[in-house]
Amino acid sequence: MAANLLSGPAVYEDIHREFPGLGTAVVAAGLRGAADLAALVSLGAVVAVLFLHPRSIRSASSVRFGPDLTLLTWASGAWVVLAAANVIVSAPESNGLGMGRLLEPGSFGPLYMFGYMPRAWTVTLVGALVLWLCSYWGTRWTTLLPGLWAGIVGALAPVVVGQILVGPDHDIGGDAGALQVIAGGVLLGPILVTAALQVIRHDEGGRLPLLVGRVSRMGLVGAAVVLVTELVVTWFKLAGTTPWGSVTGVLALVRLALLVALIVALVVMQRRSVHRMAVPALLIIMWVAIGAAMTRIPPPQYFVPTSIPQVFMGFEVPDAPTLGTLMSTWRLNLLFAVLAVAGIAFYLAMVIALRRRGTSWPISRVLLWCGGWLVVLAATSSGFGKYSAPDFGVHMVVHMSLSMLAPILLVQGGVITLVLRTARVDRRRAGVHSWVTQILHWRLLRVLYHPAFVFIIFIGSYYGLYFTPLFETMMSVHWAHQLMNLHFLATGYAYYSLIIGVDRPPRPLPHIGKLGYTFAAMPFHAFFGVAIISAPSLFAENYYRSLALPWADLERSQQTAGAVAWAGGEIPLIIAIVALCIQWARQDDKEARRRDRHLDRGLDTEFDAYNGMLKKLSDRERTR
Repeated sequence: MAANLLSGPAVYEDIHREFPGLGTAVVAAGLRGAADLAALVSLGAVVAVLFLHPRSIRSASSVRFGPDLTLLTWASGAWVVLAAANVIVSAPESNGLGMGRLLEPGSFGPLYMFGYMPRAWTVTLVGALVLWLCSYWGTRWTTLLPGLWAGIVGALAPVVVGQILVGPDHDIGGDAGALQVIAGGVLLGPILVTAALQVIRHDEGGRLPLLVGRVSRMGLVGAAVVLVTELVVTWFKLAGTTPWGSVTGVLALVRLALLVALIVALVVMQRRSVHRMAVPALLIIMWVAIGAAMTRIPPPQYFVPTSIPQVFMGFEVPDAPTLGTLMSTWRLNLLFAVLAVAGIAFYLAMVIALRRRGTSWPISRVLLWCGGWLVVLAATSSGFGKYSAPDFGVHMVVHMSLSMLAPILLVQGGVITLVLRTARVDRRRAGVHSWVTQILHWRLLRVLYHPAFVFIIFIGSYYGLYFTPLFETMMSVHWAHQLMNLHFLATGYAYYSLIIGVDRPPRPLPHIGKLGYTFAAMPFHAFFGVAIISAPSLFAENYYRSLALPWADLERSQQTAGAVAWAGGEIPLIIAIVALCIQWARQDDKEARRRDRHLDRGLDTEFDAYNGMLKKLSDRERTR
């Protein structure tokens, strides 16, 4: 609010927008800051209730009512109200108009549809409402999981369409901002929750010091992650200018200093066994407030000369996508690079922990898991990932790599089985093993993992995306393009896990059913490729022509995309069939060896029972 009071009309006029009036500007700023803080507390509270609340094995499946759940209900409820207020106020404010325009009949609809921000706050409103409903009505532990997911989506919405969506390199800045929101809410939010519990002086049976220890360790990791993302976002927003040359730079330096102070405070707390969270909580609140102030001030990257490709993608693509260009020009996709590194590191850490206990783990699974993530990294950060936005043919290569090739490798890594073997079973307190077990037996997961539902989503996504205007809409903004790639990877993993996955799904199929399940997808992939090749019009034509690239050949690119979709859909399915047949043969061989061992030991009475049945039938005939 102080940022708008001190800046006045300048922050609006600099970006060629009418000044909506000081009252509207200050109210909008205050609502933004309050909503950001409510989102942080809500996410921290749901994480605390789910994973930090002490539970016994007997009560692990139920939500235990306590002050943390009460805090979650009130915080998420406040978030709902603040998000609704932001929807109303941001409609005129983002268009440079005062709140008085809302009193005119029929004015809200056009103002709502003209800008990104009112619609983004609508997503936040829905996400906060889902979280509040889950916390208010939920009695099962798994009920809060959809609330956590909806809350993360709601917190991301106003961020990804804000300042990090504009300017050169916004692809890297946007990924860093999204990662910061998730890490801040999940890892730093519990600090605010713990501080609030200390304020109301509620110690759950003397367990609050234990909670403080866990929260401080989580907060230390979260502060380090947020600090790194803050450095990336600052580099992006300054766009080559000096930090002290703009208000954004000065405020960014203050935010960085607050994060460093937060890390120091958490380290001192752990070394000196201090249990008061007041200082870390105050530093986080100041960090959130300054971040809200920065959203009110146009950053330097707004005023950097930007080409049309940089407007849509964040970078230039001057050269045609030849094989040499695709192999040599890499551009880091920060989101998928972080996912790949985290996935490999997490898996290897569990394998090392398992082997330290003297339990072996197949090296083939390690290689398959790491290979799958390396495929993801190469598909998104190599030249293929860079040119997937301006060229439809290259985009289809990335699509098939994420939805067909990488999942085939990942599902054979058996990550869920590895987690269950690595996690220690505590008979007194619920932990990772209990959480994973509850998720695997979750009714909603059984519905989502139903083979028919997975098949419809996996195949239907191809036609629902590319043969509707949705594809062009999602290609035109970076966050939607990343969401599309995540969808490809997730649906491909779900489909292939039912066919050749090592982990046991909620609804396993017999081997003959898996074979039919695989053959059923082949005609749809073939028809999809043919449909692209023979389409009467170009896909996302307006988007590709808007890039105005001199080397672009849209007709040839679409023909290439159709051929890739045809071959890229059939070849991985053939690989999956081969892998399935190998697994089938190994399973039969393993079952035969098991039966032989039982027969040798006299443990298998199947043949004796069969002979007994024949004797009874013979006696019955003799009696007749």
